[in-house]
Amino acid sequence: MGKLLYLPIGRQTFDMETGEKEREKSSLFLNELTDQLIEPERIITAPTELEKFIKNVNSNEITAVIYQSITFADGQFIRVLTDYIPAPVIVWSVREPAVGARLRLNSLTGGNSTCHVLKHDGHPYTFVLGNADEAHVQLKIKQYLVVKKLIERISNFNIGVLGEHQPGFYFSGTNEAQLKEQFGIDVIRMDLQEAFDKSKQMPEEKWDKEIARAKQQVVGLNPSDETVMRFAQFTSFVREEIHRLNISALSIRCWPEFFNELGAAACSTLSQFTEEGVVSSCESDIHGALTMFILQELSGGEAPYLGDMVHVNEASNSVVFWHCGAGAYSLAHPEQGAQPGVHPNRKLGFTMEFGLKPGQVTIFRVGYTPEGYRLLVMRGKALDTPQRFNGTSVEVELETNVTETLYHLMDEGFEPHYGLVYADIADNLIELGKQLKLPVSVYTMH
Repeated sequence: MGKLLYLPIGRQTFDMETGEKEREKSSLFLNELTDQLIEPERIITAPTELEKFIKNVNSNEITAVIYQSITFADGQFIRVLTDYIPAPVIVWSVREPAVGARLRLNSLTGGNSTCHVLKHDGHPYTFVLGNADEAHVQLKIKQYLVVKKLIERISNFNIGVLGEHQPGFYFSGTNEAQLKEQFGIDVIRMDLQEAFDKSKQMPEEKWDKEIARAKQQVVGLNPSDETVMRFAQFTSFVREEIHRLNISALSIRCWPEFFNELGAAACSTLSQFTEEGVVSSCESDIHGALTMFILQELSGGEAPYLGDMVHVNEASNSVVFWHCGAGAYSLAHPEQGAQPGVHPNRKLGFTMEFGLKPGQVTIFRVGYTPEGYRLLVMRGKALDTPQRFNGTSVEVELETNVTETLYHLMDEGFEPHYGLVYADIADNLIELGKQLKLPVSVYTMH
């Protein structure tokens, strides 16, 4: 991530002694947050002084500007800044130190004035009110920077796509030019049949390592099963392609070719890579892979899940998310563990067979309509219930009314693959939509 520019701004007609104390506290917090902070030694009190300071700053290195209206300051300051530095701005107003006598700082009006100018000029910004020692202020600034870092990560990002999506699975495709324009993502296309052929030529010392990895986490895996060998061969080939092509996420056409041509299910390959941090979506769902990657990054590396919403239980205000047999090993209910199975329809292995663990979850989707990209954000609780269907599945109690939510989702026409992660990152995802200027459909209690 690039550098942060902290600009404490004020006018000398206000209480500069109190203002300097706030600047010192803010500087201390920001220096604890990053070792890449650029800041002046005191409050900047004139537009000419600001211009002199930022002329010595390399604007290309700045990821974000923290513009703190220590006291009231007019719109000249922010215009000087944006004339030189295009980075988005966090407008920060501090609290008035005392009520009942002189208005000593008038910081809130300064922030208000600054936001007005930025909105008028179409410059990206967000606003925060409070002092540096307030938890919600620290959280909001940290959250903004985490999301900013994610956006930078995505903009240098390759999704490997093995095979075209199945006929009629329109939600799995993408317009590569629009994907590149919106997110900066490149799609790396790979031939599925070629991958099958080359995987069968992989030396045993390479694919045997894949079986060893799987055996550590899959309960009762039979290494001599032919479908386990096919899984290992294919996974070892794809692993080399991931490194060769600098791939960060995978999207794989899993049927019918895997069953007809390879004689095994793709689910185990998807599961193993997702467990290791290279998120992998089935049915060549490219936006599904992006969905999973965002969930993984914002949750601090938790393995995400991608599934269909297949069942509604009004009595428990819950829905069931399911898929044929893909799921990172660590998602399994601890009392059951990740177990090997066969595909519920094709009856070929090896797949994952388990119910997911209970816990707080966030549900998310990067969606697309003819009007452009959009985001879906929901929050819920994965219930400690028995496995609902063969394959992998989880029952999630929603925060919002399940019937109303279901009908809203159908009215909005969201894609049928939903991402899920065991973390409460709903607010981060809403912030992501704001920074990307994308509409966000939110189904949470707050």
